[in-house]
Amino acid sequence: MKPQIAHMEQRPNAPPVPHVLVFPLPAQGHVNSMLKLAELLALAGLQVTFLNTDHNHDRLVRYTNVQARFARFPGFQFKTITDGLPAEHPRAGDHFMEMFGTLKSVTKPLFRNMLFSGQSNSVSSGRPVTCIIVDGILSFPIDVGDELGIPVIHFRTISACCFWAYFCIPDIIEAGELPIRGNGDMDRLITSVPDMETFLRCRDLPSYCRVSNLADPNLQLAADETRQSPRARALLLNTFEELEGPVLSHICTRCPKIYTIGPLHLLLKLKLGCKTTTLQSESSNSLFKVDRSCMTWLDAQPLKSVVYVSFGSIAKMTKNERMEFWYGLVNSKQRFLWVIRPGMVDDGKDGDSQTPAELVEGTKERGYLVGWAPQEEVLAHPAIGGFLTHSGWNSTLESIVAGVPMLCWPYFADQQVNSRFVSEVWKLGMDMKDTCDRVIVEKMVNDLMVEKREELLKSTVEMARLARESVSESGSSYCNFERLIEDIRLMR
Repeated sequence: MKPQIAHMEQRPNAPPVPHVLVFPLPAQGHVNSMLKLAELLALAGLQVTFLNTDHNHDRLVRYTNVQARFARFPGFQFKTITDGLPAEHPRAGDHFMEMFGTLKSVTKPLFRNMLFSGQSNSVSSGRPVTCIIVDGILSFPIDVGDELGIPVIHFRTISACCFWAYFCIPDIIEAGELPIRGNGDMDRLITSVPDMETFLRCRDLPSYCRVSNLADPNLQLAADETRQSPRARALLLNTFEELEGPVLSHICTRCPKIYTIGPLHLLLKLKLGCKTTTLQSESSNSLFKVDRSCMTWLDAQPLKSVVYVSFGSIAKMTKNERMEFWYGLVNSKQRFLWVIRPGMVDDGKDGDSQTPAELVEGTKERGYLVGWAPQEEVLAHPAIGGFLTHSGWNSTLESIVAGVPMLCWPYFADQQVNSRFVSEVWKLGMDMKDTCDRVIVEKMVNDLMVEKREELLKSTVEMARLARESVSESGSSYCNFERLIEDIRLMR
């Protein structure tokens, strides 16, 4: 079934079609979800400009068919801007946060000039930008929008529960619950985040909170930028009310206009008329080269027998951590598909000529390694029975939609909060944070795939059903998205 693409022709005396500029934080997970939003806006008949960094746009064009895919939308255009970092900068691991300084010092003035000079005007209609939807961890576009009279909407690509934890960081500090006082303090409950008083521990706070100095720039950035969201015209969240309703009610007290429009990848599939996974390989937003050979391998595996292992696009690990995971996976005797991203291991060498023979043999028998996988397709594959994940929000939502239980090993930022909610609140998996030991990995992989499988499947199957309902016609996210489109059309 082909998607119905709204036409841009103007009826006599009809209001002009809005021109929306979409600007993500330059990272894989943010670009992926905001490209999906941009595609949904284009399907709704709006003119869209997607503003990507030069570095990420080059990778997107190299590894996907994104230009051909979006060429079918009248009025859609890509624009690029620098992130201010040199080409050889890794933009991952501990270096990722360095980007925020250059975005403010280098990108902000270029962004302002792009809008002020008309460089961002629609090529097809000449129409200037009438609305900006920007990644909500960036507040400087609100300053620019206020100056030029352009309404700005914040889109947070994280969970509502993590947004609320970020928002409450100043309150946690004021209550004297930060800083964390060493490893022995990690299981102390945090009681100053409304709705999380009974289960949120120090170790479950965003990773930026793991500092002894409360003036730490990354901690301040996460808190300060999040506190700017009430200045935006509205707040978009890639979640659904049935999943995060209690937390959303708290956020509404600070950000009165919220649109929950997720899971975005599922809403987009519905709008495209895609009833199966057939369009997923044609709609990749990957900044990495996808190895599709893993799909052929999965086709040969028994039903729900494989644990999929991926730690996302930014996480780094030591060679020792890789070996502990590898031994744990092989010793579990479970089949596994493991994504080891180029550069993920901290010395940049993903191969090792000294790999022990038992790991080589165990992987040949039951495992498959790739540099990057088509994750939505993988999780939807009938051979997948569990997901060992870094708990990034896109990965968490994709796992929820697929009804796949999770084993969580969070790396940084929002992932610590997500993993706690997955295990303690939603009961969709288990949390293995702050542990990297082959014996524990082996045990928890077997818990995921065997011992606790039936118990977890009850929750995951039900939450997958609620996710599908939310994006179906008359569902909460479906209606919120329609309301968003109407509100953008009314903006002047």
